[in-house]
Amino acid sequence: MSELHKFLFDGLPVRGMIVRLTDAWTEILARRASNSDTGAYAPPVQALLGEMAAAGVLMQSNIKFNGALVMQVFGDGPVKLAVTEVQPDLSVRATATVRSDRPVADNAHLADLLNVAGGARCAITLDPKDRQPGQQPYQGVVPLEDANGRRFERLSEALQFYMLQSEQLDTVLVLAANDQVAAGLLVQRMPVKGEANLAAATESAEAGHDQIGLNEEYNRIATLASSLTREELLTLDVDTILRRLFWEEKLVRFAPQEGDTAPRFACNCSRERVAGMLRTLGLDEIEGIVQEQGQIEVGCEYCGQQYRFDPIDAAQLFTEAGKQPPSSESVQ
Repeated sequence: MSELHKFLFDGLPVRGMIVRLTDAWTEILARRASNSDTGAYAPPVQALLGEMAAAGVLMQSNIKFNGALVMQVFGDGPVKLAVTEVQPDLSVRATATVRSDRPVADNAHLADLLNVAGGARCAITLDPKDRQPGQQPYQGVVPLEDANGRRFERLSEALQFYMLQSEQLDTVLVLAANDQVAAGLLVQRMPVKGEANLAAATESAEAGHDQIGLNEEYNRIATLASSLTREELLTLDVDTILRRLFWEEKLVRFAPQEGDTAPRFACNCSRERVAGMLRTLGLDEIEGIVQEQGQIEVGCEYCGQQYRFDPIDAAQLFTEAGKQPPSSESVQ
């Protein structure tokens, strides 16, 4: 089962968490593989999307945001777009659009998949559930390269850069995914002053731990966290990972989120959402599709659910709500 573990470094403004997506991740892959139009992802694309799913859960859990966290990477490589979305209850879904005319090399890394000629971007969008009329979601966008123009080879580099640029928080991320597990480790320095500060950290600072000392402590922990290999992250249990990395540290661990509170796959697509999307195309466009194809079929890219609109259903899209007869059901 999928699981999320949170911990603090006692007396220091440093927090961490580890996520392991198992059933949630294999469900995402199985739904993609069962789609006859697309088929399974190539291994490098699969690894990228799994890392995005793990990172999305870590970031959503970290900020405790009452809304959807949507992570997107897009560029000019074989992967046109990859998206993961995580809700406040840690339900997650993910999908990628791959260009059919661009082969994916077996050893392709992030730059090969997205940033061949430069210009690729990573966007993090926070869309609140209680968004008010006229309120726009918050979005932060960073390039998939550093300030010197070096293209990132791993997603973790891009997200660490994002956290530093957008949140001014030093962060270490280790991410890995295969066809069974998508996992991630996050270690982050917390602000010494402000609402997010730990009382213990403030007391420690007042007792003589100056900023230089805190920097040294964080740098030591960051170095330890960065030493975790992708293979270890995928194969070792959480207790073993924490013991190997931080055996000299005093950790404060919280009850793991497992079972009903664990990250899980879920898709919030619906016939109503699809109908709303079709309305944006306009009556003329919809009538043209129906005339040409006899009906409209729309498949959810996340879960594979198919929604069918016959000529009567299509006409109902543009009639007044409440005067519509019962519509056709969605089909598997």
